[in-house]
Amino acid sequence: MLDLTINPQGLESAVACAREKNIIIPTLEQMCHPEKIPAAVKEKLGSVGLWDLNPINLFRISWKNEPAASGGAYAGVNHIELPSSLTGVPARIVLLVGKWFPTGAHKVGAAFGCLAPRLVTGQFDPRKQKAVWPSTGNYCRGGAYDSNLLGCESIAILPEGMSQERFDWLSKVAGETIKTPGSESNVKEIFDKCWELRNSGDDIMIFNQFDDMGNYLWHYTVTGRAMAELIESLSDDAQKHFRGVVLSTGSGGTLAGGDYLKQRFAGVKVAACEALQCPTLLNNGFGAHRIEGIGDKHVPWVHNVRNTDMVIAVDDEVPMNLIRLFNEPAGIEALKENGVPAEIAENLNLLGISSVANMVSAIKFAKYYELGKDDVVLTVATDSMEMYQSRLAELTGEKGEYDAKDAAYSRGMLAATTIDNMEELGYYDRKRIHNLKYYTWIEQQGMAFEDIQAQWYDENYWTSVQKLAPEVDRLINEFNARTGLLED
Repeated sequence: MLDLTINPQGLESAVACAREKNIIIPTLEQMCHPEKIPAAVKEKLGSVGLWDLNPINLFRISWKNEPAASGGAYAGVNHIELPSSLTGVPARIVLLVGKWFPTGAHKVGAAFGCLAPRLVTGQFDPRKQKAVWPSTGNYCRGGAYDSNLLGCESIAILPEGMSQERFDWLSKVAGETIKTPGSESNVKEIFDKCWELRNSGDDIMIFNQFDDMGNYLWHYTVTGRAMAELIESLSDDAQKHFRGVVLSTGSGGTLAGGDYLKQRFAGVKVAACEALQCPTLLNNGFGAHRIEGIGDKHVPWVHNVRNTDMVIAVDDEVPMNLIRLFNEPAGIEALKENGVPAEIAENLNLLGISSVANMVSAIKFAKYYELGKDDVVLTVATDSMEMYQSRLAELTGEKGEYDAKDAAYSRGMLAATTIDNMEELGYYDRKRIHNLKYYTWIEQQGMAFEDIQAQWYDENYWTSVQKLAPEVDRLINEFNARTGLLED
């Protein structure tokens, strides 16, 4: 559970640090409703770049940032709706766009959700402790960014096989970067490194997105509400025909948005997608894949499996082909020639590799349920191609320059998307997946057996986390009042 016990000594130190570094902490409510952000804060944002290492950018942790690299204000929920000329299905497939968060990925919000409660309770002392961020990519970037803004030392942990852009960026922002063996599938190696750091005697705090309920709470409260608001903004018919949300498993945090949607819209299904090369949920499987950032070979502690209705596996060859179609000049031109509007074809770089996998999974979902033109499927573009340009270069080196023939092949691959490697989950299918948590979290990571049982059998387990948002905001407001910075 998310512990909000106050540590008076640590709190006093954290407040002093915030006052010294001119740090004001945004509330979850302000992230959902930026119109509630103080005018003085908004004014300061007018001269600050989206990725700048400036504490004021904590107030840009929102799905509603104006899509601008610098000086942006706020607007509606950032999203892109894909036309049938691209997806091949009549259903409306809509993606929330994460590019317009600081760092270019919504994981900066999940990191905030883990760090802020510890900071405003005094459990984490930024003057004495280092913040450790275990991740398969964007989360440790978000954690290092948040740590930098909050004036504390950070250690980023991620697999050595992740894109070079991540390491280049972390070298400028994180205090230390640790590379673990393998790629996005090698999460246990990350956990092993965390145990090594725990036993080192250094004064650290590990913010593990896979088991930290702050991740769940942030996505339930902020992403879930953004999703609901987006659906409501599309049309009255969209609300009536909203069929499901399809999300990569990753840390399991974004799936908390599905929990919110199930409570808001009757009959909505939540589908979890993963790589076919590592079908952990679908087939208790293992392996390695190229869909960067969706760590697997385990079921995250923060994944509420009881609310997962379907599992979808995507062959990683598909998104790896489609990122070329969506980003190479020959691919973009082919899309236009085949009826994809220019404003869409020229902006598909908003979708990074896992975002494309989400899109393909949403297409499979729409085909499986034979959805029509009025039906809506929601998913998320976690990040854009900004951190994957080296992957495009590698693919060119392996396969040669991308031309019209390659574009036709990629389009054919997308059109050939079928309903294979999918499973609707019944009660015992869900329980099978939930039980996989035992091996990682009870045997390896020392969680309590009573808690894994409570996650399945206690109907109040997940709702008790969901109800903590007002209390977290109260603590944030008290913290800000103690610094006195909002009075300036």
